[in-house]
Amino acid sequence: MGDTGPQTAGGKVLWHFTMSLDGFVAGPDHEMDWLDGASFRPGLIDEYVRSTGAVLGGRNGWDAFPDAGNIYGGAWDGPVFILTHHPEDAEPADRVTFLDCDPGEAVRIGLEAAGGKNLEVFSPGIGRQLFERGLIDEIDLHIAPVLLGDGIRLFDNPGGAPIRLHRLGDGEPTAVVNVRYRPAATAAHPAGEAPGG
Repeated sequence: MGDTGPQTAGGKVLWHFTMSLDGFVAGPDHEMDWLDGASFRPGLIDEYVRSTGAVLGGRNGWDAFPDAGNIYGGAWDGPVFILTHHPEDAEPADRVTFLDCDPGEAVRIGLEAAGGKNLEVFSPGIGRQLFERGLIDEIDLHIAPVLLGDGIRLFDNPGGAPIRLHRLGDGEPTAVVNVRYRPAATAAHPAGEAPGG
């Protein structure tokens, strides 16, 4: 399985995350230090900077990281919309609009502001709600070689029906994606030595 093609601007609603191998997009309390040292293919961030017209996020994530200037390492500059039931107690921020509306209306507002580019959704909870309404065009995931074991999952829907997806790119769209990792060497167990031996 090769990497997908470059991300392009097409006015899509794009649910976009880097995710741990066990399905978490953030650690407990929205911790993101697990991404330290992660490497991405050259040019990947530039693709998203060029193709993103607006960002839609949730209040919990915003309260944990209240700085629109840090999106894509500060390389992206555009409108950010934060969906919240309590916009009145949100701290005002440049380029940020706090919305108290239906998620579908938030998508309409975000796509209009995106000006023909993509609206990126940076919230697991909002993403799930948009899936329920049929408003997600693509999911774009970067799987980091780490197991977190706890945190905020990409998709939590206990008791819900499975949502079937088709993989984009070459090959059979319903094929299982194969990845293979081994634990990184640690000081206690250098590469080539078995634990306990």
